[in-house]
Amino acid sequence: MSITVSIVGRPNTGKSTLFNRLVGKRLALVDDQPGVTRDRREGVAKLGDLSFKIIDTAGLEKAADESLEGRMRLQTEQAVFDSDVVLMLVDARVGITPMDQHFADWLRTLSVPVILVANKCEGRGGESGRLEAYGLSLGDPIPLSAEHGEGLAELYDALRPIVDKVISGIVDREAATEMQLAIVGRPNTGKSTLVNHLLGEERLLTGPEAGITRDSIALDWEYDGKPLKLIDTAGLRRRSRIDDKVERLSAFDTTRAIQYAQVVVLMLDAQTMLERQDLTIARQVIEEGRALIIAVNKWDLIKNEKAAMLTLNNRLETSLTQVRGIPIATLSALHGSGIKGLMRAVFKIYDVWNRRISTAKLNEWLAVMLEVHPPPLGSNGRRIRLRYITQTKARPPTFAVWVSRPKDLPEAYNRYLINGLREDFKFSGVPIRLNIKTGENPYVKNK
Repeated sequence: MSITVSIVGRPNTGKSTLFNRLVGKRLALVDDQPGVTRDRREGVAKLGDLSFKIIDTAGLEKAADESLEGRMRLQTEQAVFDSDVVLMLVDARVGITPMDQHFADWLRTLSVPVILVANKCEGRGGESGRLEAYGLSLGDPIPLSAEHGEGLAELYDALRPIVDKVISGIVDREAATEMQLAIVGRPNTGKSTLVNHLLGEERLLTGPEAGITRDSIALDWEYDGKPLKLIDTAGLRRRSRIDDKVERLSAFDTTRAIQYAQVVVLMLDAQTMLERQDLTIARQVIEEGRALIIAVNKWDLIKNEKAAMLTLNNRLETSLTQVRGIPIATLSALHGSGIKGLMRAVFKIYDVWNRRISTAKLNEWLAVMLEVHPPPLGSNGRRIRLRYITQTKARPPTFAVWVSRPKDLPEAYNRYLINGLREDFKFSGVPIRLNIKTGENPYVKNK
């Protein structure tokens, strides 16, 4: 069963660019001048393991029905009525316009699910516009750059539950979907061996030769009654050592698997733990905002386990300072020891990665943090004021703090807040994103 997704928004928000990105071809004409797209254009989109019909539409404009712009709008409205899901794009660099607000009000009157997308968020230029988009009351705006392909993982996370529910006919929009679990690492660390043991069969080729696995293989699996999609990936070597075209494609496929996974298990060889390439892969996972677990394979070959674990923890503390408390599981994929401990860690970190904290609790916490360690003086000689904090999204946990003079707030104070969030709200082991904003509390109306 296939679903239909339409892309709507006012002219020049990047609808056709996103359409081309999702179908993987330049089917729709793209230009800076408004009104290039007039008719509905359909294509088959691919986003991770999702496949669906996608409709590019003309820019929404207020105009008489008999005019050209009015007829274009009617075409767009018909596409919305024919869709299972609507992606509403806004231009984050321009900000929210009265026209955006007008059509958002219209979309809220419909029964079709709407995902709000703040396009052109590459760099920091679109951050203020993305925050303005909360005022449209269409949920959390997804930061995305259709031109550069950034934010597609977040779009997948928002789209996947809706797609699953439409296909299955489930009405409950909060129902959980299967976890995407990717196994990554250098060649010959035992990734495919682990997957075979989890599945209970020799499903994947294994052997002493490096590079046996070339494609990222996604397999449906169930553990303890919980559905998962298990993804085995090709081993990642340092880019400077890759001179084969097929290996480059395999590396790209592995990178995509990391982007669309929720939890990533980084397999290490216990005899060569945390080499430079291991750290490179770990940093890539963290930058993508995925939940990370370190799995040390061939642990049965280690004679002094206490010393080896101490060395590993010290290396993580000094080399991966972005995330504290990354779970470590020791195992033997060949013999099956330590598998249960690994899976317990997988589900635990997944729950942490999805955790949300209420705004009231966050602001109570912020008041205590400010009292314990007040922010420094700004360049104007006045103390910097932190006015308000809220969690803008989960997966990974992302927070926004409104500050009187954000440019004067030192990075050390940002780390103080992040470490406090991690310790006080039990966010150990997952990346935390903290966005510093300027202005008054956006949720308090001007008197």
